[in-house]
Amino acid sequence: MQGDEPFVSRRAVLGATRMVTEARFPLGTAAVVAPAHVLSDPDVVKVVAADDGRAMYFSRAAIPFLRDAADAELQRTHVWQHIGVYAYEWSALMHWIQLPESRLERIERLEQLRPLAAGVAIGVSLIDEPVRPGIDTENDLERANRDWAVFSTG
Repeated sequence: MQGDEPFVSRRAVLGATRMVTEARFPLGTAAVVAPAHVLSDPDVVKVVAADDGRAMYFSRAAIPFLRDAADAELQRTHVWQHIGVYAYEWSALMHWIQLPESRLERIERLEQLRPLAAGVAIGVSLIDEPVRPGIDTENDLERANRDWAVFSTG
């Protein structure tokens, strides 16, 4: 799990793990259907995946792009918010850390584009639950500290 995503759910961890252990991808991660308001938010990473769960691209931009308003409902079900959790085969992790930074990774500032650009498949498990917000700002950290205090005493 990423340090800026301390409240990743058990479902997300298991979903990412299943992409490796059951779907046989070398790397696995998780996503949720995103609420409409995150589409234009560059702090929220979006992912599009093929029918078999293989990640096609991760972006801070609005993907998939809505060309025709008539397809808005179809787009809504395909805007997936990436959850910062990864599972991997050991050899895939060793390969990942030896890869040089990719141009796409540098442009988007998304580390998962490094293996993807090198042809390493990443399986995306679609999780059916609301996502807990990550920590990207000082206000997010304050909220997370309050949430953690409730979580650890509850």
